[in-house]
Amino acid sequence: MKIACILGSPRKSGNSATLAAHFLKAAGELGAESSTFHLNDLDYRGCQACYACKKESECCVLKDDLSGVLDTVRTSDILVLATPVYFGEVSGQLKLFIDRTFSFLKPDFMARSDPSRLAPGKKLVFIISQGQPDATLFADIFPRYEHFLHWFGYGDSHLIRACGVVRKDDIKNQPELIGQAERLAVELVS
Repeated sequence: MKIACILGSPRKSGNSATLAAHFLKAAGELGAESSTFHLNDLDYRGCQACYACKKESECCVLKDDLSGVLDTVRTSDILVLATPVYFGEVSGQLKLFIDRTFSFLKPDFMARSDPSRLAPGKKLVFIISQGQPDATLFADIFPRYEHFLHWFGYGDSHLIRACGVVRKDDIKNQPELIGQAERLAVELVS
C-alpha cells in the first residue's frame, strides 16, 4: 500500500505534521510505503487556469516542484492532507496544491458519473489543526474539500481534527488524537 502525505504547514514539526507522522509510523509498521512532501520547501505555482489538462494533456502541464508530487498522489492508495487553519482556511501552501489537482478531473467532469482520471478506491485522511479551541468554528473546511476530493474517487474519507493547539508541541498534550491517528492507520492499512 502506498501513501502520499502532503504537509501544508510551514512548520516541519508542527501539530498537523506531528499527527501525520504518527499516522505514517503506524502505517509503516504494517508495511505501507509512504512519501511525504513538505510543501513549504517546494517551488511551485497554483493553477494557471490554462485548461491544458482538459485539452491537450491528461496531467498538469506546469513543470515545477509540484509535478512529482502530483505523480505520487496519482499512484498512491491513501492521500494524507495535513494543514493548520490560517484565517479560517487551509494554509496557502495546501490551497495551491489542491488547486493543481484540478488536472485529476476529466475534461467533461461535471457531466460524468466517473469524473476522475485517478483509479477508484483511494482513501483520504484530512488532518486539521487549529489554535481556536471552539470546534464549531471552521468546521466547514473538511466538508467543503471532501466534496471536491470525492470527485477524484476519495469516497473513503476521514477527518482528524485538533482544536486549541497553538504552540508547536501542543498536540503532545492530546494523546487521544495521536491515538486516533494511529488507530486510523491500522484500520486503513490492515
